[in-house]
Amino acid sequence: MSGKTIIHLRGESKPLEHRSALTPTTAKALLDAGYEVRVERSKQRIFDDEEFKKVGCTLLPEGCWTEAPEDHIILGLKELPEDTFPLKHTHVQFAHCYKNQGGWANVLSRFPAGNGTLYDLEFLQDENGRRVAAFGYHAGFAGAALGVEVWAHQQVNPDKEFGVVSPYPNEGALIAHIKEVIAKSGCQPKVLVIGALGRCGRGAVDLCLKAGIDDSNISKWDMAETAKGGPFMEIIESDIFVNCIYLSQPIPPFVDAKSLASPSRKLSVVVDVSCDTTNPHNPIPIYSVNTTFDKPTVPADVTGEPKLSVISIDHLPTLLPREASEAFSTDLLPSLLQLKDRQTSRVWKEAKDLFDEKVATLPK
Repeated sequence: MSGKTIIHLRGESKPLEHRSALTPTTAKALLDAGYEVRVERSKQRIFDDEEFKKVGCTLLPEGCWTEAPEDHIILGLKELPEDTFPLKHTHVQFAHCYKNQGGWANVLSRFPAGNGTLYDLEFLQDENGRRVAAFGYHAGFAGAALGVEVWAHQQVNPDKEFGVVSPYPNEGALIAHIKEVIAKSGCQPKVLVIGALGRCGRGAVDLCLKAGIDDSNISKWDMAETAKGGPFMEIIESDIFVNCIYLSQPIPPFVDAKSLASPSRKLSVVVDVSCDTTNPHNPIPIYSVNTTFDKPTVPADVTGEPKLSVISIDHLPTLLPREASEAFSTDLLPSLLQLKDRQTSRVWKEAKDLFDEKVATLPK
């Protein structure tokens, strides 16, 4: 055995997930620092297998992480496929099981059952309690893009369901397309963004501005504007509502059935970037399912016109997979470089303490 810390990048199994926790650039940085990096082949990852091989990574068959030695660190992005077998490895990923989401106990219990460990990427924090790496900016950017596209589709094809969405090769291509659909609609939407001062909200606002929407048509709300508590008529009177808040505690709903029944409603698109669909305190309690890139919208139950579509895709940044991956992995790299010292490194030690704390809450 070489004595090196071995990082095993698994292939993502979530349909249409093209992002990667590692890029060829960050993989090379880990190799240069003395880590061994093994990469599962993947047909859906935005980066070609050969890009990783070229920088010195060892390529492995897709899905072989289950057979990797127990001391290998399994790195991924999205949640593992639903299953019941115990997890014996150290996993670094988004697991979505720390906030009482639906099925959280089934997900979390697999780790202690196999003596494995979860380091949840959502909860890796710097000294100030801020996430060391997040996809928030690109989530907001992509979410706003889809919101505008769905709104424009409603103007031109009000009786036709919005179709499948595919990732874009780069930001320029996405912006050009959104500008085109706005032009075809013949007007500009009024957009309200809540959480506008955060990473996600900044991304949503930037998309609107880059797509040519007048600044006067973009309402940028944050904690000051929502302090009085919802529901908010300003949302109902906008065309598009983009929710970018990080839900950490119960709050009054931003919209509800009563506010949607208002005769002054113009709202026709809700983009729930935060996607707290199964959270009992979801401030947008007007839908109950996540949407997907092959079925991006779900109708909300409203009376009268306009019809109301909800977008609740939980991996929006994969609309711009290369740029989103590069930004995220670059921010994550300083922490990844400390993995060999994870027993004492603050960021990893705190994440392990949180894992232990959450495990202690599992039903007996």
